[in-house]
Amino acid sequence: MIYYNPKDWALAIFKIHKSDTFRALLPMLIFISLYAWGIVYLETEYLKLSKGSHASNITVMHTLLGFAISMLLVFRTNTAYDRWWEGRKHWGALVNNSRNLALKLKAVIPSGDYASITFFRQVIPLYASALQKHLQKETTQFQLDEKYHPELPDLKDIQHVPNKVAESMISKINQLYRDQVISGDQLITLNLEMQSFTDICGACERIKNTPIPYSYSAFIKKFIFIYVATLPFGFAFNLGNLAIPVTTFIFYVLASLELIAEEIEDPFGNDSNDLPMKKIAENIRANVEDILK
Repeated sequence: MIYYNPKDWALAIFKIHKSDTFRALLPMLIFISLYAWGIVYLETEYLKLSKGSHASNITVMHTLLGFAISMLLVFRTNTAYDRWWEGRKHWGALVNNSRNLALKLKAVIPSGDYASITFFRQVIPLYASALQKHLQKETTQFQLDEKYHPELPDLKDIQHVPNKVAESMISKINQLYRDQVISGDQLITLNLEMQSFTDICGACERIKNTPIPYSYSAFIKKFIFIYVATLPFGFAFNLGNLAIPVTTFIFYVLASLELIAEEIEDPFGNDSNDLPMKKIAENIRANVEDILK
């Protein structure tokens, strides 16, 4: 995740970061520039499709389609950001739940039971690390895919590591109850905390393995391409050679919005703008070790 000063305009404008969309779109920008140059040359010298009254018709069409595509991209970006923010809220809840579980265990486990304290000091942070690795595996992403993936092992035989970690903590808590170290009321309270771990895992899996519907994403890309491909016809006689950079810039803006949405709709990846799950897991470890030291 990139940490930055939102008030630093110069850095945002002039620095090209490795996650900047300009780098990813550079080959397409060159292609669009060459395409626009070819269309402008053919239109002004031979075709003349947009000359006279036809030019206003093409301009009106682009105005109407521009409004439609802007609405689609706004909805696309908002939907992607909602997924990113929901993922951040679940990881924030995991931080709080880990702290709460450690605090309650510290209160109910006798101070002389060093073995139990040491166990939970190691295992509670392990859940966050296991969840991070689980969400970043390809197998997690393809759990709901109808297609068979021969390049991946059988999804049915893969061990769910976060569940195993949670199972070990629940077993330990119930063992403490059977040994009469904790009471029945304390067992219920701790079990509710453990249930929240699995709820968070399930919510993150829902975000991870349920992408934006393919037909919607594909339609936006086709719409952007067709819209930009027709721009030089409308700009050729009005702008001349200026239609080349104008068309290229419009494609850069529209395609960048789609690229940004693609990146943040999966907040559990390894991109620059994805959630810092490793850092959050390290903070959980530090907090739990401080509570249960």
